[in-house]
Amino acid sequence: MIPNFSTSQVTRKPVVETEGGVVATQHSKGARAGAEVLKAGGNAIDAAVATAFAMGVVEPWMSGPGGGGGMVYHDAATGETHALNFGMRSPAGLDPADYPLSGTGTASDLFPWPNVVEDRNLRGGTAVAVPGMVAGAAAAHERFGTMPWADLLAPAEALAREGLLVDWYASLLIASSARNIGTDADLAAMFLQDGVYAPVAGWTASGLPRIAMDGMADTLAALAQGGAKAFYEGEIGAAIVTDVQAKGGSLSREDLAAYAAEWQAPYAFDRGGARFNVLPGLTAGPTFGGIFERLPEPAARAAMDTPGWEALAEALHGAYAHRIATMGHDGESPKQPACTTHFSVIDRDGNMVAWTQTLLSIFGACTLSPATGMMMNNGIMWFDPEPGKPNSLAPGQPCLMNICPAIAITPEGGYAIGASGGRKIVGAVAQLAHLMTDRGLSMEEAFHHPRIDYSTSTIVADDTIPEAALSALSAQHKLESRPRHVYPLNWACTSGVMRRDGKNAGCTEIMTPWGDAFREEMA
Repeated sequence: MIPNFSTSQVTRKPVVETEGGVVATQHSKGARAGAEVLKAGGNAIDAAVATAFAMGVVEPWMSGPGGGGGMVYHDAATGETHALNFGMRSPAGLDPADYPLSGTGTASDLFPWPNVVEDRNLRGGTAVAVPGMVAGAAAAHERFGTMPWADLLAPAEALAREGLLVDWYASLLIASSARNIGTDADLAAMFLQDGVYAPVAGWTASGLPRIAMDGMADTLAALAQGGAKAFYEGEIGAAIVTDVQAKGGSLSREDLAAYAAEWQAPYAFDRGGARFNVLPGLTAGPTFGGIFERLPEPAARAAMDTPGWEALAEALHGAYAHRIATMGHDGESPKQPACTTHFSVIDRDGNMVAWTQTLLSIFGACTLSPATGMMMNNGIMWFDPEPGKPNSLAPGQPCLMNICPAIAITPEGGYAIGASGGRKIVGAVAQLAHLMTDRGLSMEEAFHHPRIDYSTSTIVADDTIPEAALSALSAQHKLESRPRHVYPLNWACTSGVMRRDGKNAGCTEIMTPWGDAFREEMA
């Protein structure tokens, strides 16, 4: 197939070392918000909290207070590493009988579950699970933060007051979901022109349109003053519940009041001089460990060769098959984009954060809480609607997440990495770790290195992988080679930071036009 796009264009993101802190995110404005906190004297947790709320504004279809996630934090002073799970839960009042199977076909979104009547588990108030992002940010700040909570939410509020700048990439993402956005009148009024079209600038226009986000700004201001209690026990939560229930959901004030983020011991293991720490439980952390259990360590640090690609493919395939069999997760559709963001933070003292947060699908439940200006998650889609399965829909249960924030501690320092991209996340994070720990690549080399994805029945391989390796893989597996382009993004969207001998650096997925690693001196 002859491609439409240039075969000579080169895209790179250089990595620069600094003695200061670094924030690496999928959006440069989110990275800048975190870097400004570091420059003001905040630590990695302070910067992470500020970044988390800022990312919910500049990528509102990816994550935000209406979603959930998890993080891993390394405390350089104590040498301890901590995991925090703030994933979503199904409401206590949810009745599985309210999600009858249609009896035909499979779901149109991420997971190939049996179809539910009216897509009640995918979109609308019935798809909304109990959000955990605000509780997670508050728990992290309470235990390890140093700056006032209100100061950390101020950058996000300022961004919301400006409104969302609609450049070509934003237009593309909104247009790709316009049909689903249109199912909610409030969401359509916010994001679509005439309730149908994505906002776009003219071909030669000198200015760009903006989407008003005053409702989100007012909510962030209230949250800055009232803290997480305002969300889970106060007026913000009450408004969310009223809006979600008006759209058919079972989320209640009791669900919010009962929610708590959970500190956990990381799932940890040693590999090649590194100590890996990932989230345990119903996340992709155990699958990350399973990949390395199946992946032999190279005899020496060397570039990827054909046997290396073959071993990697087998490890990815075996670990993901085990995930499906034991965690009730039946894979995701390669046709639908997952809605997640990851960022990594390191401060000048070497404290590190790997943080992933999500609404699940792009635009979540395609449901706006009009009273708060917040998009709501569709965490109910994480459950299998068919009864009697390991992950069957039930009330008051945690959602199974694909997130895989990871921290590696090494003699030189270490690194924090992660990704967005649904089913593609764990393979991408494991490959970055393999390239840097097992094969000795620098962060810049690892982020620019080609990857494969094997989370479905087909390997999706970067077409810049040497032909000998592609031929060997295709002889044993079903394989498709694809170019590394902006859209569709055929692999997960990665970001990470690294500390080496007292110097810090960061990098993001090279094809993501918004992704950036901001050093605190750049803020």
